[in-house]
Amino acid sequence: MKISVLGCGRWGSFIAWYLSRKGNEVISWGPEEDVSYRVLKETGKNEYVALDEKIDLTCDLEKAVTRAEIIVISISSQGLRGFMQRVIKYPVSDKIFVLCMKGIEVETGKRLSEILVESGISPEKIAVWVGPGHIQSFVQGIPNCMVIDSANEKLKRTLADDFRSDLIRFYYGEDLIGTEIGAAAKNVMGIAAGALDVICVPLKGPLMSRGAREVARLIKAMGGNELSAYGLAHLGDYETTLFSPYSHNRMYGEMLAKGQRFEKLAEGVPTSKAMKFLGEKYHVELPITEVVYSVCYGQAGNDGERCRAAISTLFSRSPKTEMY
Repeated sequence: MKISVLGCGRWGSFIAWYLSRKGNEVISWGPEEDVSYRVLKETGKNEYVALDEKIDLTCDLEKAVTRAEIIVISISSQGLRGFMQRVIKYPVSDKIFVLCMKGIEVETGKRLSEILVESGISPEKIAVWVGPGHIQSFVQGIPNCMVIDSANEKLKRTLADDFRSDLIRFYYGEDLIGTEIGAAAKNVMGIAAGALDVICVPLKGPLMSRGAREVARLIKAMGGNELSAYGLAHLGDYETTLFSPYSHNRMYGEMLAKGQRFEKLAEGVPTSKAMKFLGEKYHVELPITEVVYSVCYGQAGNDGERCRAAISTLFSRSPKTEMY
């Protein structure tokens, strides 16, 4: 199978490595000016994986798009809409698109698959690939479970069956809305977990429970199945995130609570803003999300003190039934 992976950062480079290992003909694309691409071009590896010589590494987007049967996208979620305007300049109506990324567009609250549809891609040609797992564990041979979801039942089953291995067990997703919202939201909860690692570790148990519950309310309000919040895309993924030394979002929250700056990408920051927007749009209470947003986008000051103050506001809320 001919597959192009667009984006050669941490996750994109792993996906290229993984799919090549499965025997596919893989092109790995990155912009020429990007540091991640230059490192791979010059050394054939990065801090996570060493690319097999069979993988065609290129900065030629036309080549990557036109030669592929399946196009996997793994870039920063907030750049997806603009990036798709470049992709659709080429003939892509017969291509399958797989989104290996997690996020919600801040300006619109749109899910990533919706952005592809608005860019002219048929919903029947779109799938998402999300779930637990960190590259550092995968490359050590430590297996995990993930989800592939799509509005096209046949497509998601075909992809899950073709992509599965002894390293990744894939499940067929059953709720595209819940899968995408849950996957994005787990990064927000990851930031909260990192802060709790500094402030009060025992609260990570309540975070898992209450965080999943508020995400379930949002998924239901958006027309999805609230049970999706308790599946691999959300609860399964952020349980992994909560205790992982590799999670960018958890580390962002930890360093924030320490008053330090985390320089790498933490998708949970813009996602907290997007989820706040959705909570207001659908009239859903998202107390943990709103606390994360307030800390990430608050005025300059002592971040550690702001984290502690924000957590205290959760305890001053009026009593609720547990499953409200």
